[in-house]
Amino acid sequence: MEGISHRTVEVNGIAMHVAEKGDGPAVLLLHGFPEIWYSWRHQIVGLAAAGYRAIAPDLRGYGDTSAPPDVASYTVFHLVGDLVALLDALDLPQVALVGHDWGALLAWYFCKFRPDRVKSLVNLSVSYWPRHPTVKTVQHFRNLYGDGYYICRFQEPGAAEAEFASVGTKLVFKKIFTLRDPGPSAPSEEGLGSDDQLSLPAWLTEDDIDYFVTKFDKCGFTGGMNYYRCLDLNWELTAPWSGKQIEVPTKYIVGDLDLTYHYPGIQDYIHKGGFKKDVPLLQEVVVMEGVGHFIQQEKAQEVTDHIIEFINKF
Repeated sequence: MEGISHRTVEVNGIAMHVAEKGDGPAVLLLHGFPEIWYSWRHQIVGLAAAGYRAIAPDLRGYGDTSAPPDVASYTVFHLVGDLVALLDALDLPQVALVGHDWGALLAWYFCKFRPDRVKSLVNLSVSYWPRHPTVKTVQHFRNLYGDGYYICRFQEPGAAEAEFASVGTKLVFKKIFTLRDPGPSAPSEEGLGSDDQLSLPAWLTEDDIDYFVTKFDKCGFTGGMNYYRCLDLNWELTAPWSGKQIEVPTKYIVGDLDLTYHYPGIQDYIHKGGFKKDVPLLQEVVVMEGVGHFIQQEKAQEVTDHIIEFINKF
């Protein structure tokens, strides 16, 4: 990670840790759950080598960024507000935006609320989700998968944190990062399992795991879980944007073993016109065979190449 600089920027009432490398047009990289800037370590280096300025913050509640105690401080308006304030603090009128998992969800909202600040978008794993007019988000997942599904289990403050603590931070990361089952049962009540020995894939080292563990032993999982606890509040607050299209040039990349690619009806939505209707400037959909959820780490070079190829156009 030589040459990656770190600093803290005051934004939107919080202190945000930011990792940066390179000069040139800015690329803002948004991580997911349970991750930090380090998930983009390969892309930071690759983008900088290609002449870009890679900027990867720890999002609100994660890593070395502030974690407000109130659950209601983690709505998409707070989170996108942090990012707009970051661009202002860095004197960046526009950026190329790249998101993964929750970072992708935030990127969709960012483009919906402030498309004037985004040149182009590359989103990984999580496709656009049009707002359901009558069913709140958590109930939607409960209807699909039952109360044992991780999104439902995360709703009670403290409960999932206690479950993670009983397993231990290191095993939590090993279990989550090595998950290859795209079915709904994997991240359910039995998803973390016991302390059996897990072999890491070639794309992940013990040092990588240890870095995540060090940061999450400090910050905990509550901040990240609060994003899920605001899902229904987001549903209520974003009603004025129902039906609004994403009007930013977009590329979408997903692994065919990603659980988000196996939600009921999602592949028809992605490939048969629904996605393109909601995101009319969608230019490309890439499905990587044999690739799981943590795609920018598992297929680091390929993902970096895809990002550079797309943002070069703008």
